[in-house]
Amino acid sequence: MDAISKVEEALDAVRPFLQMDGGNVELVGIDENFVVTLRLLGACSSCEMSHMTMKAGIEEAIKKAIPQVSSVIAVSQ
Repeated sequence: MDAISKVEEALDAVRPFLQMDGGNVELVGIDENFVVTLRLLGACSSCEMSHMTMKAGIEEAIKKAIPQVSSVIAVSQ
């Protein structure tokens, strides 16, 4: 399984929690240094807790699936 598939699988695991609050997440890309870029959607894009969601939920799930990921960043819409 390639890196993109592994990240999508990790995101699929956290999506239900985001969707319960009216949000979602989209994979924008993965660069050669294993920096994962995401876009927070819906309610997540303007939520004050989105930073915590990124670090404690999404980034943790991605790094568990792919340990070589160096960081996870969010870009604005």
